[in-house]
Amino acid sequence: MTETERAVDDAERARDQGGGPRRWRPLPRRLVRDELGVLIVLGLLIAGIGIPYPDFLDTDNLLSTAHNSVYISLMACGMVFALAMREVDLSVGGTYAMCLVVGALVVRDGTTPWLAVPVMLVTGIALGVFNALVTTLLALPSFIVTLGTLMLYRGVGLALADGKQITDLPLNDSFFTFAGGDPGGVPFALWVLLTVVAVLAVVLARTRFGARVRAIGSNPDAAAFSGIPVVRTRIQALGLSGLTTACAAALALAFYGAGDPTLGQGYELQAIAACIIGGTPLAGGRGSVVGAVAGAMILSVVAAGLVFFEIPINWTSFATGGVILVAVAADSVLRRTGRRRDK
Repeated sequence: MTETERAVDDAERARDQGGGPRRWRPLPRRLVRDELGVLIVLGLLIAGIGIPYPDFLDTDNLLSTAHNSVYISLMACGMVFALAMREVDLSVGGTYAMCLVVGALVVRDGTTPWLAVPVMLVTGIALGVFNALVTTLLALPSFIVTLGTLMLYRGVGLALADGKQITDLPLNDSFFTFAGGDPGGVPFALWVLLTVVAVLAVVLARTRFGARVRAIGSNPDAAAFSGIPVVRTRIQALGLSGLTTACAAALALAFYGAGDPTLGQGYELQAIAACIIGGTPLAGGRGSVVGAVAGAMILSVVAAGLVFFEIPINWTSFATGGVILVAVAADSVLRRTGRRRDK
């Protein structure tokens, strides 16, 4: 066993078992415990809107509400890994717009739409890796670097699109009819989201990469001293954030059938809010992919609920902020209760 492997194992043992003998909990039990608070809030919100307005509980409306959260959810899935190791990726809104434009341009120039998807994914990874390299080489906080690249990437997207939507795409292609449609009565984007959540939840909780992310977030100096490759892990985490954002852009291209460089404004803050609601703290050390998606769903349900309650749009930010505070408070109480029971 290498020094890195021993360090990661020690970090896992210290976090999960308080320094005692190593004992793995079954993944489903751990997920239920960690995400219980945010899932309860999500359920209460849906019930609170659905009781006075039964139409809200209509299957088509619920699927539409869930579909509206997909793009933020995918960004949040990657953001969890960055936040868990005390990094912040504010560039996801710009990455989303730039990948969307790149994909639309590639398709308009004659490339088969399905082949444009890997181009978008590679672009997203490259932008995420660039964030990590600049952060490392200039020894700057990722918050500052990605704030700059947010505007940089969005500016590049606007320039490539000449400041307007990219249309005239072959909308009769299977990419737009299938990936932008509802196979099996469920939006294709939701199937993709479920797959991504399942994979990344296991990656964070059960792989050495996930353990390194949490170990670095718990104590960066100790992790570096123990031999954990901090720089490589940062590159991987921010590259993953770019990948999930590019995945969101590919689904948006299929659904909207055009490349709009103005899309994604404010998505970075919503993605961070979704992660925090779902139990991923800015202090690092832990994270929850399932919780982040539930947090994004909460934001989507709030937005949809405001329409049913006919609340003026000026109160949207107020209502969303209030729900965030309630969700975080409820999750915090349930976590403290769970820790007391564990003792």
